[in-house]
Amino acid sequence: MSDVEHRQKEFSRVSSLEQLLSELNSVLSYTNTQFLADKSEKNSKIFILGSLRSGSTLFTQWLASSGLVAYPTNLLSRFYGAPLVGAKIQQLLTDPRYNFRNEILDFNSEINFSSDNGKTKGALAPNEFWYFWRRFLPFDQLDYLPGPELKEKGDLAGFRDELNTLANIFEKPFAMKAMIMNQNIPELAEQFEKPLFVWVRRDPIFNIQSALEARKRQYGDINTWYSFKIKEYPHLKNLDPLESVAGQIIAINRSVEQDIADLPSHKKLIVQYEDFCQRPEYYFDEIISRLIEQEGIDERSLLSYCGEECFSNTNVWRLTEYSQKEAEQVYKVMSDRYE
Repeated sequence: MSDVEHRQKEFSRVSSLEQLLSELNSVLSYTNTQFLADKSEKNSKIFILGSLRSGSTLFTQWLASSGLVAYPTNLLSRFYGAPLVGAKIQQLLTDPRYNFRNEILDFNSEINFSSDNGKTKGALAPNEFWYFWRRFLPFDQLDYLPGPELKEKGDLAGFRDELNTLANIFEKPFAMKAMIMNQNIPELAEQFEKPLFVWVRRDPIFNIQSALEARKRQYGDINTWYSFKIKEYPHLKNLDPLESVAGQIIAINRSVEQDIADLPSHKKLIVQYEDFCQRPEYYFDEIISRLIEQEGIDERSLLSYCGEECFSNTNVWRLTEYSQKEAEQVYKVMSDRYE
């Protein structure tokens, strides 16, 4: 049984919706190419990296709510095969410039800070946009390929052109989750002159707990692998769940740490989840400073911070299958194994 078939009912895909979206995107794909005339890189791309359940969804929601960036919405995600058409439709339905006598206001809901295994609610809430990514990535058994093979078999240039055009349509830096490329960061970085890689990391013990809880929500148990199948997946998938998840988080974080090490400071930002919850404005200022350096933007033209003062930290031990001490011991053992 595949992981899709094994999902709990509330996480199962709706076959009729999948079919409708496939038909719609197929029809619109030709029109999508007509919008590619302006594919120059005018705006920065903000790629959010890190392990599963590290706080990346909260960070993405917060960044989207700031007004500083454009981002893939739940509405735009419906047009994964024709996102440039989708962007134009989104503007038509939600942009105040095109709001004729308040005929259509239904889509303009505020972004909240709740989610369920990365899924958000609301037409303009941020979406993970994985269907869009997978159009360009030839991943099969694993969500990873060695760099040369990915560049040969994938369509990274096509990804770059569509993403540049998306950002140009919205006339803002474009921010999106990029954890599907956690282990292929150099190949992604090569495509852009103005990328900003944001690594969201979390206290690993509570990251482990959250990942095990996500398995239980998604599949009804803690034994089934959750999230992308990294290159270490064949060696981790059949381990005890605590060992499997600990190894998964360690492998991801080490890959990201190694791959962003050589990037210049204005192209990377490390966000510690616990610190972000205490002082989000600090990270807003850090992003602003990097955008100024990358794009030569006049600081006075950028938004001032008016977001949340802080967020609640969810680092409390809740898991019943394992104790916090057991998680700490296994994390140390698995860390030593990856030295």
